[in-house]
Amino acid sequence: MFVPGKTYIPASGQVVGDREKALMHEAVDRGWLTAGAFNRQLEDELTKFLGCKAVRTVSSGSSANLIAFSALTSPTLGNRAIQKGDEVITVACGFPTTIAPIIQCGAIPVFLDVNSTLNIDTRELENAVTKKTKAIMIAHTLGNPFNVDAVRALADKHKLWLIEDCCDALGARWGNRYVGTFGDLATLSFFPAHHITTGEGGAVIINNTKLSRLVESFRDWGRDCWCEPGQNNTCKRRFDQQFGELPYGYDHKYVYTHLGYNLRITELQAACGVAQMEKLHHFISNRKSNYGYLKERLTGEEFWLPAVYPEASPSWFGFPITISPSANFTRDELTKFLESRQIGCRLVFAGNAIKQPFMQGQRYRVHGLLENTDYVMNNTFWLGVQPALTEEMLLYVCDTIDEFMESR
Repeated sequence: MFVPGKTYIPASGQVVGDREKALMHEAVDRGWLTAGAFNRQLEDELTKFLGCKAVRTVSSGSSANLIAFSALTSPTLGNRAIQKGDEVITVACGFPTTIAPIIQCGAIPVFLDVNSTLNIDTRELENAVTKKTKAIMIAHTLGNPFNVDAVRALADKHKLWLIEDCCDALGARWGNRYVGTFGDLATLSFFPAHHITTGEGGAVIINNTKLSRLVESFRDWGRDCWCEPGQNNTCKRRFDQQFGELPYGYDHKYVYTHLGYNLRITELQAACGVAQMEKLHHFISNRKSNYGYLKERLTGEEFWLPAVYPEASPSWFGFPITISPSANFTRDELTKFLESRQIGCRLVFAGNAIKQPFMQGQRYRVHGLLENTDYVMNNTFWLGVQPALTEEMLLYVCDTIDEFMESR
């Protein structure tokens, strides 16, 4: 039972019911705990929903970003492989693990500013490209699509890889297509804050079939073999091949072509995800409805709400509010007031990532000024629109903000 001012209203949260629990129990009863039949079903259902070539699940959204980027470093890609010292266009305003794989793989992030959509300002994209540029890796911020047409056109013109970070944007559209289907690869997160949850978990969306084996290899220990767990000799040549300097006929199940990881999902997580997929359209609809409620109530010259491109149909992760220069209060004053009234608030993740401790001593390049990024860092926050929120909760949120405004 919701009690205004007593019951905490989280900015994000999971909606898990009897169906999820039943399928997870079924997974336990089957006695197969690593990725299996439920995982294949989840991957297939996500592929069908998105309209992409394939989906491969991983252990988190951050793992998805790491695997997607690592796949593009494979020597099998020839001169298109991302190597140490190559540049990757991104933004500083976002979540750290969109940036981290670039640095972890030895490449150099090139930071561009954001615009009023809270996404990359594409006006400087062309000028940011150099001979060292190999890829673009950016997110659809808080479920609001970036300018897909401009980004895709630049990638095509300069033969750059494009990774869409869709961790906050499952169900968002650009035109008549879901985001995540425009990049060579894209990523999803199934952390409880996101559109569907498996507890922990995530996925890599594959639109370039040449990258499928690379994604699987980096996810699965770096191995060359593509057998599912428990299967053997899918290639029919398990003991009949030559690899590098290994003895002829060395067991293909133990041949490793990449420096990989084990970032697989478990069958229990996948079972939960299958149940969540049954509710995905409902979850997306609720998020949009909750966003619409807040947008209708929270108006005024003190608040800037994010712009949305005409071609975009967001699948909102949160309700971002930027405090305008005309306001007689600060972002921190408002968020502290809301938290004191048991209303959860969050910032736009790292704010300006180059000012975060983890970036100290790292190699990067800034193209242009990050004026809007700095403004977001100091003046923007977001409220929850997650599907568990009731109209009574949203009414309390809006009334509390009105109370704050009247006190100024």
